[in-house]
Amino acid sequence: MKKVLKITVIIIAILAIVVAFNYSRLNIISGYSAKNMSSSVFVAGRTVAFTDSTDNNFGPVNIAEDVVDEKQKTVTASVYGLMERKAVWRKGLGSVLIDEDYDVKQETPVPSRTKIARMTPYPYGNMKQKDTTFANVDYTKIKNAVNYAFSKEEGEDTKKTRVVLILYKDQIIAEQYADGLNKDSKLLGWSMTKSLVSTMYGVLQYQGKINVWDKAPIDAWKNDERSAITIHNLLQMNSGLEWEEDYSKISDVTKMLFLERDMTKPQIEKSLVGKPNETWYYSSGTSNLLSGILRKQFKRHQDYLDFPYREFIDKIGMHSMLIEADMVGNYVGSSYSWATPRDWAKFGLLYLHRGDWNGTRIFDDSWVDYITKPTPTSNGRYGAHFWLNDGGFLPDVPKDMYSANGYQGQRVYIIPSKDLVVVRFGLAADEAIDFNTFLSEICKAIE
Repeated sequence: MKKVLKITVIIIAILAIVVAFNYSRLNIISGYSAKNMSSSVFVAGRTVAFTDSTDNNFGPVNIAEDVVDEKQKTVTASVYGLMERKAVWRKGLGSVLIDEDYDVKQETPVPSRTKIARMTPYPYGNMKQKDTTFANVDYTKIKNAVNYAFSKEEGEDTKKTRVVLILYKDQIIAEQYADGLNKDSKLLGWSMTKSLVSTMYGVLQYQGKINVWDKAPIDAWKNDERSAITIHNLLQMNSGLEWEEDYSKISDVTKMLFLERDMTKPQIEKSLVGKPNETWYYSSGTSNLLSGILRKQFKRHQDYLDFPYREFIDKIGMHSMLIEADMVGNYVGSSYSWATPRDWAKFGLLYLHRGDWNGTRIFDDSWVDYITKPTPTSNGRYGAHFWLNDGGFLPDVPKDMYSANGYQGQRVYIIPSKDLVVVRFGLAADEAIDFNTFLSEICKAIE
């Protein structure tokens, strides 16, 4: 009798879940769980238990159950046995959700990496940074700002901050990690990857191999009104193309990230709903389309895979970074890149120094002016795949601040007027932490 009752309760629970989330949404839930678990374990080197208790510990993702195969480097997830999804790890390309047609035994090109041990202090080398104390820095205020980011105020949930790293004049002046993380922990940047894609275009522009003002090279657009769309429009998210960026349901973005083999295609297939250069809308599909356009600039797939590491990432010593690819080998420029906080800080420093990395020019000085020019109709909040404070969205923070932003409050802030780079990683964003307060208190500490 008890066994029958137990089975009945389980069946009712399953039916309740199916009704609550509808069956198709379970595909996204199990897909998210499998992909995130696979990347956390096989890219970041964390444990299953840690991932379950932190990265995947939120509803409705936490109703999925993961089975991890350490030997085969796969993760299979389902929701009470429903909608099973599998993610596999591939050397150099990270983890990817696969479908039934994917051949796990196929050989895939691997990005070539160059890791040089530079015997100089961080950030330009691998050695410990020199102890430096700045007379114009109020270290008590800096500490208070960091404490705020990690604090749990009375009557609220924790701010869920995982990392704060503050660099002033190329020197770390504050660094703190949540339990279980340290300076060598790789963290997912989510949509900060978009800013990496923008940088790749900046490098190609500097090398004279692309012109962002040219029309987007999309054959399907040549004979209709979409032919007016430029690469520049795509970088500014101002193409006028239809897109739905909603993670709470089955939408364009969730179908792309959890169902598509080739993530560069979904945005191509959309029609115009506005005029290019007059209709700003944040679209992850656009970023992956840009990744696809980038691939077309190279004769070989191998050259495309090598490019960001050879000409940018490894050149500035971001050796921990890995950009994940979709099933057909396109970098997922919208969402999936991993690196240590210190390497993410190097990315911010590259922009703070306007493309010059300790004497090596990565992109032209003018590229910073380009990516920080506000996109029409964005109210001063968005540039070319970077977020801006030009419109004073954070009222107590300098207006020259701009940033790479990612889901759950991943941030690399660049504040030129204060010579600052501020990195924050977390598991919650604006609903949990007031970034205006956090950043303004840091800025007040620099006299």
